[in-house]
Amino acid sequence: MEHRTNKQFIAVAASFLMLLSGCNNRTKGKTPPVKDMDTVAPVAKVAPKWDRLFIKNEGWFGGDGIFGIPMDGREFVPATDSTVTLFTFGDTMIGHHDGETLLPEDFLMINNSVGILKGKEPDPDHMTYHWKEDGDHGAKALFTPNTPNSKPHDYYWLGDGFVNTEGDGKLYIFAYPVREKDTTGIGGFNFEQVGVNLLQIPKDARPPYSEHVQLETPFFDAGTQTSFGSAIYVNTESAGAPKPDGYIYTYAVSNQGGSKGLLVARVQSKDFVRFDRWRFWNGRDWVESMEEAAVIAKDVSNEMSVSPLPDGKIVLTYQRFTMGPEVAIQIGESLVGAFGDPKIVYLTSENQNRETYFTYNAKAYPHLSRPGTLLVSYNVNSFDFWEDILKDPNLYRPRFLEVSLE
Repeated sequence: MEHRTNKQFIAVAASFLMLLSGCNNRTKGKTPPVKDMDTVAPVAKVAPKWDRLFIKNEGWFGGDGIFGIPMDGREFVPATDSTVTLFTFGDTMIGHHDGETLLPEDFLMINNSVGILKGKEPDPDHMTYHWKEDGDHGAKALFTPNTPNSKPHDYYWLGDGFVNTEGDGKLYIFAYPVREKDTTGIGGFNFEQVGVNLLQIPKDARPPYSEHVQLETPFFDAGTQTSFGSAIYVNTESAGAPKPDGYIYTYAVSNQGGSKGLLVARVQSKDFVRFDRWRFWNGRDWVESMEEAAVIAKDVSNEMSVSPLPDGKIVLTYQRFTMGPEVAIQIGESLVGAFGDPKIVYLTSENQNRETYFTYNAKAYPHLSRPGTLLVSYNVNSFDFWEDILKDPNLYRPRFLEVSLE
């Protein structure tokens, strides 16, 4: 199996996070210290069964960017034995290893894939993984940019998604087109995000989703790296939202004065792909201009989640400062805030035990959570990816926590 070392595959997820972090005081291999250890609440513990679900030695054996989408659209209703969850991944490892070492010729990296879990339990026998196969060339990403503004060699990382049960019934997944760029003489990263697209997938479609449609959206700003699709909150009755209003709330991260700020837009479910109907929260009202969107939380991660609590309040779950050891939650009065101070619920250990490792993009899965808890994942990567993956083949996979809400 060919080991791809093309520039577009060189630890792209890690570099992308640093590129978009907007935090100029971060240095390679370092993460910001926890200022007050008393803010770390003993409310999270490792969820070992969910951890083990993603430890594999054959086929799919690693990926980041994980989101979990209930295919019945019941976002906030506890899963049952008949629930089907679609997990989306960004950069993905395909190949085989013995669990301890990995040979360069035995794997390759593709830019996106999916996993499908049947039921409410993390049972490996009920989990399948999917990507494209291309004859002699081996594995390929499921989704490749194919829109009017796409160019050859562009590729996708995937954002959040949902099934629009109160709209057209289709599955929507945000997809970020990424393009190589020439940095000769100027330094920096040799790629850039060039937009925010939507994948529109017909109801009941199965991988490899050959009938999907790709839609370019206006919900991207290169100057501030504003990028919608970091989290979605389906505020509908069919989704099980406690205070449904029929709107789909989509969140963005945006570089704002050296911090990663959170923005929010909304649109009625029936108008989700009518982009002129989207409205943006400016701190007082919903307005037409994305440029007027106000920051409602700071220091969030590129990927995160927005979930309801039993008392009707809203909880943000994310990795503080984009990447670092602090998994945090923030409680708000509504989907636009105001939000209280961040509460650190867990400190990751991977980056403490291995100096080249780092953790990022924590988020929650309400429909897979037990009562009184939130199931939360975070990603693990390395600044020395191509060396570390050979010695630790299972490093590049999500880890899971159970956060107590009581």
